Amino acid sequence: MQRFLDIIFSVIALIFFLPLLLFVSIILMLTGEGEIFFFQERVGIDGDLFKLYKFSTMIKNSPNIGTGTVTLRDDPRILPFGNFLRKTKINELPQLLNILKGDMSFVGPRPQALRCFNAFSLKHQKMIIKVLPGLSGIGSIIFRNEENMIGQQKNPQLFYDNVIMPYKGRLEEWYVNNASIPLYFKVLFLTLWAIFFPKSELAFKLIYNIPFPNPYLLKHIRKSHVRH
Repeated sequence: MQRFLDIIFSVIALIFFLPLLLFVSIILMLTGEGEIFFFQERVGIDGDLFKLYKFSTMIKNSPNIGTGTVTLRDDPRILPFGNFLRKTKINELPQLLNILKGDMSFVGPRPQALRCFNAFSLKHQKMIIKVLPGLSGIGSIIFRNEENMIGQQKNPQLFYDNVIMPYKGRLEEWYVNNASIPLYFKVLFLTLWAIFFPKSELAFKLIYNIPFPNPYLLKHIRKSHVRH
């Protein structure tokens, strides 16, 4: 049933967003480094790698520069128009093609680059690859301002690996154990809600039994919602 919904919704979304996709493609051809799409290998279902599609927002070879696959707020590798695309999440729209192809679902654990996937515990890795990764998910909603959070740390990669990923792994494992059509629609609703109300903690109220972060991480999550 979820795959059927993914196909229907992705076709509708691609038709609806087609003018925007074409407009952004033209702008990217004329600005920055002239690249429209960014392709990156991510870990998918059964641990298989697939190419995830995004609009190009960073300089070429950015995964091998600076903090690698971990992106910070105001990261110097981000191009000017790319910054707008990232803030509005428009850069994620090409993943509608990934969903239509069957690489992804609208809802699931967020697909990680191999370096970030390996930051999960082995227990969490084994659970995450049981389902299709998602355009959005519980982890994506809770950590929607992850770049802000990481950018506030003295050692971003250490904080990402040792503080964020253990809790994110618990969230993704919880999703796999509780995946259902009602949860699918709740996550879609919460994704839209977070766009309009970025400081909201509705996820913890609407889905009452998801794992709660420890006080230290919760403080950083709430701090990341505040623009400096």
